[in-house]
Amino acid sequence: MVHVPSLQHAFAEGIPDGDLIEDSRIDRILGAVRNHLGVEIAFVARYVDDDRELMHVSSDLDLPMGPGYREPKENGYCWHVLQGNLPELIQDPADFPMTQDLAVTHMLPVGCHLNVPLRLSDGTVYGSFCALSRTPDRSMTERDVGVLRAFAALATEQIESNLEVDVRRSALQNTIGKLIDGKRLTIFHQPIHFLADNLPAGVECLARFPDAGTRGPDCWFNEADEIGMGVELDMLAVRSALATLPYVPARHYMSINASPATIISGALELALADHDGSQLVIEVTEHQEVTDFAALAKALRTLSPKARIAIDDVGAGYAGMRHIVDLAPDILKLDMSLTRDIFRDPARRALAGALVKFSEEIGCSLVAEGIECAAERDILADLGITYGQGYFYSPPLPVVASQQLLLGVECGEVTTTASLPGTGGHSTGVTVGNLRLQA
Repeated sequence: MVHVPSLQHAFAEGIPDGDLIEDSRIDRILGAVRNHLGVEIAFVARYVDDDRELMHVSSDLDLPMGPGYREPKENGYCWHVLQGNLPELIQDPADFPMTQDLAVTHMLPVGCHLNVPLRLSDGTVYGSFCALSRTPDRSMTERDVGVLRAFAALATEQIESNLEVDVRRSALQNTIGKLIDGKRLTIFHQPIHFLADNLPAGVECLARFPDAGTRGPDCWFNEADEIGMGVELDMLAVRSALATLPYVPARHYMSINASPATIISGALELALADHDGSQLVIEVTEHQEVTDFAALAKALRTLSPKARIAIDDVGAGYAGMRHIVDLAPDILKLDMSLTRDIFRDPARRALAGALVKFSEEIGCSLVAEGIECAAERDILADLGITYGQGYFYSPPLPVVASQQLLLGVECGEVTTTASLPGTGGHSTGVTVGNLRLQA
C-alpha cells in the first residue's frame, strides 16, 4: 500500500511542486488582484530552506525576475513581514528605514507594498502573497489588505490542492520505483480451458503485488499510468511473465497482458525478439482508452511474427467492433460482465451469441472470462464459444502448481485431439479426478 505523507511532513522534506509554476488558476487570481487594487505587480512566493522562490508572477512590466527566481529570504520584504519587522501595508518604503537596506527597494523600485503570509490548513507557512506598485500610494488602506487576504485564501486553496497532488505523485514514484528496481512482482498462471471437454489449452499470466491481500493489480497499473511509469511497470510484468514460459508445457500457450501504450512504445517488441510465436499470446488490455488505433495496429503487425494477438475485455472495453477488425486479432476475450449469470439473462446470451458470429466472420477464436459455475460454462459452450477461464476451472495458481495441473502429474495419460486458439495443433490429455487435462 502506498504511504502518502502529510502536507506538513512533505513540505518539510521538500517535496517538489514544479507544477505550481504552470498553474493558470493562480495566475488568474494574481491578475484579478492587480486589476482590483490597481497595482503593477502581484506574485506568489514560497520559502525553500533559507530562500524565497517566486512561483507565479503577474505583471505587464519587463521585470528583472520571474517564476523560478530565488534569493535569500532575508533579502525581500515578505520574510520581514512574516517576522513582524515590517507591516503588511507599506504605503511608502521611505516610512520604514530598514527598507532602504533591501536591494529590491531600489532595483524595482518598490513603492506601495501589500503582503500577507500564505498558511496551509495545517498551519505550515508556505510562502507569501504580494501586490505592489513602483510608486508610493497613500490611498491604500487596511481594507485593501483585507481584499488581498481574501485573494490569498483562494490561492492557498489551489496551492494546497496542488501540493496534495505532488505529495501523492512523489509517494507513488517512490513506492513504484522501489518495486520496479527490486522486481517485487510475482506471476501467477490461470488456466484457460476448452469448453467442450474441459481440457486446458493454455494459461494467462497475472501479476501479483506485495499487497495482493488488500489491493488488486489494477490499482498498481493505474497508479503507474497516473505518474508516467505505466510502461515501466508493464514491462516488469512482461519480463517476469516471459521468465515463466519454461513452466508451460509444449502445445499449451501462454498469454501475457500488455497495455496499448506499452505495445506502441516498442519495448514489448524488443522483449520478444528471441521468440518465434509458437506459444505466446499478447493480450491487449482495454482498461484505458486507446488514443491512436492506427499506431496500435501498426505495432501489433510488427509483433505478429512473435506472438498471436488477443483483445481483452471485449464487450466492456473502449474498442468498438470496427477498431477490433482493424487490429486483426487472433483471439477475442469475452468480458466477465457478459459471462456472469448468462444462463439467467437473455440479453447477455444474445450479445454473446452475436460476438460468436462476429468472431467467426473475422476468423478468430473467442475466450470467455470469469466462468464460475457449470451453468455458465454450459450456456457458453452451447453458444459456440470454444475457450473459457475462471474459478469454475481454477483460480490463478503459482506457476509450478499450474504446470502440474496442465501436465496432470498425478494421473495416467489418455489420448484426445484438440486445437489451440489460432492454430491447427493437437495434443494428448490426462485425467485428474473427473477432469481430463491436456498435456
